[in-house]
Amino acid sequence: MYSAAAASPPRRDFISVTLSPEEAAGVGGYNNSKAWRRRSCWRKWKQLSRLQRSIILFLFAFLAVCGVISFTSMGEPWKSLTNKSLDEQRTEPEIPGLKLVNPAVLPAPQKADANAGDYPERSPQKQPKLPHVRRNPSNLQIKPPRRDVRLKTRHATSKIVEEPVQADKEEKTEKSVISWRGAVIEPDQSTEPPSSKIKEPEKPSFLEAEGQKEPVPINERQMAVIEAFRHAWKGYKDFAWGHDELKPLSKSYSEWFGLGLTLIDALDTMWILGLKEEFEEARIWVANDLVFDKNVDVNLFESTIRILGGLLSTYHLSGDSLFLEKAKDIGNRLMPAFKTPSKIPYSDVNIGRGTAHPPRWTSDSTVAEVTSIQLEFRELSRLTGDEKFQKAVDEVTKHVHTLSGKSDGLVPMFINTNSGQFTHLGVYTLGARADSYYEYLLKQWIQGGKKENELLEDYMRAIEGVKKHLLQRSQPKKLTFVGELAHGHFSAKMDHLVCFLPGTLALGAHNGLSADHMKLAEALIETCYQMYEQVETGLSPEIVHFNLHAQKGHKDVEIKPADRHNLLRPETVESLFYMYRFTGDKKYQDWGWEILQNFNKYTRVPTGGYTSINNVQNPSNPEPRDKMESFFLGETLKTSPAEGMKRSLKM
Repeated sequence: MYSAAAASPPRRDFISVTLSPEEAAGVGGYNNSKAWRRRSCWRKWKQLSRLQRSIILFLFAFLAVCGVISFTSMGEPWKSLTNKSLDEQRTEPEIPGLKLVNPAVLPAPQKADANAGDYPERSPQKQPKLPHVRRNPSNLQIKPPRRDVRLKTRHATSKIVEEPVQADKEEKTEKSVISWRGAVIEPDQSTEPPSSKIKEPEKPSFLEAEGQKEPVPINERQMAVIEAFRHAWKGYKDFAWGHDELKPLSKSYSEWFGLGLTLIDALDTMWILGLKEEFEEARIWVANDLVFDKNVDVNLFESTIRILGGLLSTYHLSGDSLFLEKAKDIGNRLMPAFKTPSKIPYSDVNIGRGTAHPPRWTSDSTVAEVTSIQLEFRELSRLTGDEKFQKAVDEVTKHVHTLSGKSDGLVPMFINTNSGQFTHLGVYTLGARADSYYEYLLKQWIQGGKKENELLEDYMRAIEGVKKHLLQRSQPKKLTFVGELAHGHFSAKMDHLVCFLPGTLALGAHNGLSADHMKLAEALIETCYQMYEQVETGLSPEIVHFNLHAQKGHKDVEIKPADRHNLLRPETVESLFYMYRFTGDKKYQDWGWEILQNFNKYTRVPTGGYTSINNVQNPSNPEPRDKMESFFLGETLKTSPAEGMKRSLKM
């Protein structure tokens, strides 16, 4: 059995393969063709699991989206670069044909700080609820204007050019060019009309800050101004905190409106002087204790310039919306004053009851009061976006513009709130009851971007009227002064209030008006200084009379007993500030320094504060009045001889 099996042949296995005729012929076999590779890739793709295929598809989609985003972001820069290079190629051949733009009449003043006192144009801000965006008061860092800087500014201005292309020509024709007897002024960019768009307060640009030089160290005079403010503030804080005015001799206070006038008036001055601790204390009082819901009558004009103006100034400097909210509150409470038959506002408003009325003895308002609230109300509209404030005061301005009863641009002192007509015709002055009408004409024109021609027209006519009717020269020093006209009769009487005029004239000349205005400003500021220099205490009285004829033993200035008081007024030192800033002449600083020293000598109270005095002609006994006006801190010390100290919006 076993031998038979061993002899059997071995077993073999075979695999059967069936080939089609094409494959047998080699037609359809592997030949490394693209079709063969596609079928191979598809076979491998089908061999992947569903999860693997999903992951691969997701990665491809993600890369595609990233590619689209990258192309979009990189396309615009390349496009702008290409357009820029093409524009440069087009404009380069036209350079020889460029024309000069009219240079400014006077060079721009050197800025004292990147943001102190300058108010860049901002779009209107409607602020229902603003966060308390606050900037800290910076230390006093001041730069005097330098002659080399002014020369460079003038040279740079002369290089401004415009392209003579058709588009620019068409744009030029749309802009109104104002011309007045040889003065050609192109309007600046004005403040945008009120709108509901909210914007944060603007900050100085990087380029603007980079262009500033190192601040000049605080000098001895500047420190003296700061010390004077601190001394006045000490008296107010110790004896009159939260009340309207300090009575430094009796160590008490007086109330006018019961709204902390001195504190509010001094807020922006403290900020400018870098008095951080004092400012923070005052801010806390404003936040916690300043309440306008009171049954009290306030004067529309005084509450506007001291309270509304003070709050707006401080808001611009600090960026703290607390002050804007308070400004809006008082602004709304003053609006009933405009509810009159003529739209000429009443002089008094009850801010708690929302009622208004004229003085008890007359239905007239003074022209200065109804025409010197415009800057503040217009600015309030710009910041809040509420047009009603600006609309109310603009109606007053337009109405006064159309009135008869003027004499070569000069206005009477009174206007009736019922009829809307001037009263007490024939009396013209730049002193009390009319003074700031002229000041606000110019400043509104500047505030509005130099586009409101009626304001400029009224201002220029008024200055011509002053030259024609009110200018005279005294004896023996031939001082140029501004008198008064009453029914055709000239009076050589000049209020200290008139000393606002040199600074205003200089401001106008600096903004492109006639250079003759600067010459007149220089003559008038000399006169205002002599109103101090020729008096025994070195302090000006409230009113002076000038001698028109030389008399042996007589000075130019004569003072009547009823006029020899001094109220610590700011008009002369403010004009000195303007004159120094626009000319760089240090004599104006020296004159301001003399005035400050005389304030310290005759009005300073040892326990704190300064007092107005009754007799500037008696150095041994100037007869103190026991009252420190709020504007001494709000204006007089703000524009004292510390070079570069700047007034805020509260003009």
